[in-house]
Amino acid sequence: MKILKGIFLLTLATGRLFSQESSEGKETKENRLDFTANIQNNHLWRGLIITDKPVVMGNLSYALDAEKKWKVGIWGASALADDKDNTHYKEINYYVQYSNGRFYIGLWDLYNSRNINTANAADDIFSYSQRRTAHIIDLRTNYTFGPSFPINIEADIMLYGGANAGEVILEPDGSYKKNRYSTYVQASYPVISGQKVNLDAFVGAGFSLNGNTFLYGNGKNNFDIVNVGVKAGKVLKITEHYSLPVSMMAMWNPSNKYARIQLAATVF
Repeated sequence: MKILKGIFLLTLATGRLFSQESSEGKETKENRLDFTANIQNNHLWRGLIITDKPVVMGNLSYALDAEKKWKVGIWGASALADDKDNTHYKEINYYVQYSNGRFYIGLWDLYNSRNINTANAADDIFSYSQRRTAHIIDLRTNYTFGPSFPINIEADIMLYGGANAGEVILEPDGSYKKNRYSTYVQASYPVISGQKVNLDAFVGAGFSLNGNTFLYGNGKNNFDIVNVGVKAGKVLKITEHYSLPVSMMAMWNPSNKYARIQLAATVF
């Protein structure tokens, strides 16, 4: 009996050993589907304060090609508390994009729940009415120059919608008149790179292609500097197999005369 028991235990141990070696030796098959999650103390976007409350963000993407240059995806965010005006920030966006490492172009459909009731915008997420839609169709591009001069130039244009953001201009009778086509351009430069803590500096300006004012400014000018700051980032090693990318950004908006600090972490 003891011999049989010993054989059984030896067989069980050997099976576990081979099973463990097989599991460790087997690489996870990389597929085209991926998602990430971030947590931040606020949400700042192109010099605007979207919300001052803590925010969780998620990004789900699918690569359309083996090189993962073409992707479609869903980006979403939600504040963890109400703002002072008792509104609660929520956002869901859809996008298609192309990137080869240096050049990026993407078409985004943005839907932000803020200011819908006060801006005569439809609260129906499926509404794309030219006069009342809260969706914004946003064309995004950026390009990074060569290693000897790694400056990044970004240019983004709002092509359609945005009644809740004031992008839609109406006639006195309430009919559609025009969109402002608010445009944002930014230049950023890696001041410190390849170190334990890296630092980027950036400056961004806004203007309108079809009007006297634009979204990102104070509503008085058709061109203004709206986003100046620095962003530091590093990777914290939590365990042997898990690291946590974190960042701190200081931002000033000279047009709106405010500033903010943002702390962010990419959880996975």
